[in-house]
Amino acid sequence: MQLLRKIAFPFSLLYAMVVYLRNLCYDTGIFNSKTFDTPTICIGNLSTGGSGKTPMIEWILKHLDKTKSVAVLSRGYKRKSKGFLFVKPDLSPEEAGDEPLQIATKFSNTVVAVDPNRQRGIGILEDQVAPDLILLDDAYQHRKVKASFYVLLTAYSQLYTHDWYLPTGNLRDHKNQAKRANLIIVTKCPAQLAEEEQKQIIRSLAPKPKQQVLFCTLDYMEQVIGVDKTRSLESFATEEVLLVTAIADPEPLLQYLKTKGIRYNHRRFPDHHYFSENEISEFNKAAVILTTEKDFTRMGGKVTNAYYLGVEHKFLNEGKENFVKQLNSL
Repeated sequence: MQLLRKIAFPFSLLYAMVVYLRNLCYDTGIFNSKTFDTPTICIGNLSTGGSGKTPMIEWILKHLDKTKSVAVLSRGYKRKSKGFLFVKPDLSPEEAGDEPLQIATKFSNTVVAVDPNRQRGIGILEDQVAPDLILLDDAYQHRKVKASFYVLLTAYSQLYTHDWYLPTGNLRDHKNQAKRANLIIVTKCPAQLAEEEQKQIIRSLAPKPKQQVLFCTLDYMEQVIGVDKTRSLESFATEEVLLVTAIADPEPLLQYLKTKGIRYNHRRFPDHHYFSENEISEFNKAAVILTTEKDFTRMGGKVTNAYYLGVEHKFLNEGKENFVKQLNSL
C-alpha cells in the first residue's frame, strides 16, 4: 500500500492543484458561499477521518448553554437513504448513518439531520425546526456554506502540516485552508504532553494571530456498555476478547487496551463498514466482543455479547473555558 501511494505521487500533485484552485475561486468570490441567519459551527479537518470529529461534537453538545435549541447536520456518510432525513433513534444505521444515529440516540433533546447538500439541509432546519444553533459535522470542505465559527481538528500523530495530499498522503484539502479556522484543536495527544512539545507543535502549525490552539487527549470510560448490562473494563483482562473495529484510526484504542492488560484478537474493518449477516453470526460465536461506540451502533443490537468502550475528549491546556464562551456567544 505504501509503495502504491509513492507511485501515485504525480496524482497527488494534480489533486493539490485542483483543491488549491477550487478554494481560490471561493476566496476571491468567483464561487459564492452562502451565509445563514442561524449561527453555524463547523467541525472538520483537512484530512481523511481519524481526528475525532464525532466525540468533539458530543463534547460541544454537553457544554453548550442548555437553554439553546441545537441541531446537528451531517452528511450521513455511507448511509443508504438519500436526500434530507431527520435522524431518530429507531432508525437503522444503514438509513441514518452510524455517527448521526449515535448522536441522536445519546442526545434526545438535540435535532439530528442528514443531508449531503448543506445549503438545503440548513434551509430545511431553519424552516421546520428554527434552532438557535446548528453544528455542521465534517463540513470544512463544504464551502457553499460560510459558517459562523470554524473548529479545525488535526490528530497529534498526523498533523496536517506534516501530511501530504491524496492519494500519496491523507490530505483532502489544501494546507492553507487552516487560515479559515477560528480554533485549531490537536486531538489524540498523549495524556502527559509536555508544555515544551505543545509549543513546538504550535510553532509547526503557525497559527494566525487570532487563532487559538488547544490540545486534547482521548479519555476512555472505566465502564464498558453492552446490550443489556455494563461491566468494568478490568473484568475483560481474564477473558478471551475479540476486538472489532471499523474506524479510521484504531491505534489509540489498541495502545490503551494494552496499558490495561487486555489481551485481544483484533478484527479490523474499513471505516464505516456495515457488518454483514455472516459477520454478525461470526461475532455471536465469540465469547465476548469489545468494540467502539460507533461500531456498536452499527451492530444494531444484533451481537448480544458485544460491549463498547466509550471515549470523550479531555483538554490538556488552558483555553477550554474561552472556547465554550465563544460557542455560547454565537
